[in-house]
Parts: sequence; structure tokens; C-alpha cells
Amino acid sequence: MDENTRYQVLRNDEEQYSLWPADIEVPAGWQPVGKEGTEAECSGYVDEVWTDMRPKSLRERMENAGA
Repeated sequence: MDENTRYQVLRNDEEQYSLWPADIEVPAGWQPVGKEGTEAECSGYVDEVWTDMRPKSLRERMENAGA
């Protein structure tokens, strides 16, 4: 990652997050969440919103097993 690069935050169907250069096409399976900025700004955003690192499918299985 480069200090001069502008990034965007992406999320996949498993609700996992990634930083991606804003000027490069978003890869299949990922969607922009609307946050762009420096690496630090985007990383800070991800730290705030991605509080449960388990993939969505695992969270759902665990919730259903406990129900």
C-alpha cells in the first residue's frame, strides 16, 4: 500500500472487508461500501464497522445451532 494511493472500502457477501485502490476496477464478489480515502482513513473505518471477524455464514450457523 502506498501513501499517495486513494483507497475504497469493499465488502463481500460474507460481510468481510478489504481496502482496494479506488482507481482500479472492483473485483467480482466485492461491492464498494461508499468509503474512500487514505489507507489510514479506510483502515480506521473498517476497524469501526467490522467488529465480528467471523464470516456471515459462520455467524448464521452458530446462531441457528444455539436456537
